[in-house]
Amino acid sequence: MLKQIDHIGIAVYNIDESLKRYEKLFHLEAKHIETMEELSVRIAFIPVGEVMLELLQPLIPGKGRTAEFLEKHGEGITHIAYRVDNLETMLTDMKKMGFRLRDERPRRGAAGSWVAFVSPEETNNISVELVERESPREG
Repeated sequence: MLKQIDHIGIAVYNIDESLKRYEKLFHLEAKHIETMEELSVRIAFIPVGEVMLELLQPLIPGKGRTAEFLEKHGEGITHIAYRVDNLETMLTDMKKMGFRLRDERPRRGAAGSWVAFVSPEETNNISVELVERESPREG
């Protein structure tokens, strides 16, 4: 079961410039910044109430999903992530019901989370990420 919107993923060319804009425009600051070499991406989480904005910058142009998104669409929203309690059980149940999943098992996400993506064909062509966190305000 979905508990709440966890974050909205936004692909950016330059995370530092984007963070300066969010701070100047909206007085928002990143709570957590990390690099995930295995995904070739740098990530910044900006809390906005109970939801976070997740800025994603590719480490190497043309390498990884974020870089591919930027090449095809330019900067913008890449996905919506929903918080769940038991990601592994949810994925098993969805698979049993015949839903297509991009990730059939949870994998490590940013800030110590566990994540999995549903195939966009199942969600009206929206990229949906499911996120399980130990703490409600991790990120």
